[in-house]
Amino acid sequence: MNSAAKTLMVLALAGMTLSACGNGGNTTNEVSTQTLGQELADLERAYAGGLLTEKEYNEQRKKLLKK
Repeated sequence: MNSAAKTLMVLALAGMTLSACGNGGNTTNEVSTQTLGQELADLERAYAGGLLTEKEYNEQRKKLLKK
């Protein structure tokens, strides 16, 4: 096998190996350092402080409880 053919084979093998490393899609990981209770308490404080409307508060609370 000549040098050019060997190089082509090495490059093809490397390309196949690297292409197998990806998952072909997007991956998202959510990491929360707060407990649900802490998040609900923060939400309650925001609502009590006038930062959220009642509708916003209720929507966010439902989202937290569905997690």
